[in-house]
Amino acid sequence: MPIPAFPRRHPSLRIIAAVAAQLILGQPAVAAPPAPPLTVAVQNPDAVWNAVAVEGARVFLAGPRWTGTKLPPLVMVEGGGAPRPFPDAAWNAWVPGADPAHAFVNINAIHRDDAGGLWVVDTGAPDFGGDPLPGGAKLVRIDLNRGRVDRVIPLGADVARPGSYVDDIRFHGSHAYLTDAGQPGLIVLDLATGVARRVLDRHPSTVAPADRPIVVDGETVLAPDGRPLAVHSDPLEVSPDGEWLYYAPLEGPWSRVPTRLLDDPAVPAATLADAVRPWIDLPPVGGTAMGPDGSLYYTDLAANAVRRRAPDGSVTSVAHDARLHWVDAPYLAADGTLWLPAAQMDRVALFHHGKSQVRAPMTIFTVRTR
Repeated sequence: MPIPAFPRRHPSLRIIAAVAAQLILGQPAVAAPPAPPLTVAVQNPDAVWNAVAVEGARVFLAGPRWTGTKLPPLVMVEGGGAPRPFPDAAWNAWVPGADPAHAFVNINAIHRDDAGGLWVVDTGAPDFGGDPLPGGAKLVRIDLNRGRVDRVIPLGADVARPGSYVDDIRFHGSHAYLTDAGQPGLIVLDLATGVARRVLDRHPSTVAPADRPIVVDGETVLAPDGRPLAVHSDPLEVSPDGEWLYYAPLEGPWSRVPTRLLDDPAVPAATLADAVRPWIDLPPVGGTAMGPDGSLYYTDLAANAVRRRAPDGSVTSVAHDARLHWVDAPYLAADGTLWLPAAQMDRVALFHHGKSQVRAPMTIFTVRTR
């Protein structure tokens, strides 16, 4: 049940109300300091972007094929110019029937590493809920200095299974970790060898709870079959010290597991499962970014808001605006700027009997976090 808002002239009472919400309802306490202004960074009337990364003046943007976006799957915008295919037109030219191994079939996420690379997560499945095409599911690394693909890591049928939707990626040392939102589980990739393996398959921590619907603007988001949309293991982060992988279904709650156990293929499945621990209980989130101090920035779908969870567990609002509708994966730049793709994922035609409800233009916002 909602906690009534106190008048603005009583900020101390608002803080008390937030703490009361945490104690009474088991929800994170959300303080309400003045929010910094949102800035429009990129807009386009033809795009549906759910992923963003930045390098200098270059902004990289991507979106899944099934959203109906009219632009290439991965584009670069520089200096306010028009989006252009990145790294080139050929990688963005896949059509049904073509070889899916060396072109983008369906990009769900992009993420930068610490060595000048942009990693592209290609689910390999052109249709929502469909099966990855043979050779289609892959990770593609682009060298940002040269603007060229320098590595392609296929995710074979033993990793990207029928019904898989390889979702997002994070890095620690010589390993990368990915979530599978279609076939619940995690994927661990040895970056040195390129060998990937699945862990925690259908573990409760990776499965979307049936009693936690995704609610946006007061309405439960429904899948094309009319049932509440269920998104299995989706957001993930690595702790700044590298000791923990944090992860969750989109609907929550979050769990954590030691990276040292994930990295060792000799660890028995039962031992790994026993090492999973609850971490935090957040509402359904579109995406997250973790700061170097351990602050977790997450997009609160139900509230059209962005929150910051500090290492001490306190939660504050970074931004709250009706335009922040289904902000998906945010990107935290080194200067503290948070890039926010307001993807409107629940409004795409797939979820509305073939008629898009997306309100143009698609907008990437920025907000300062410090």
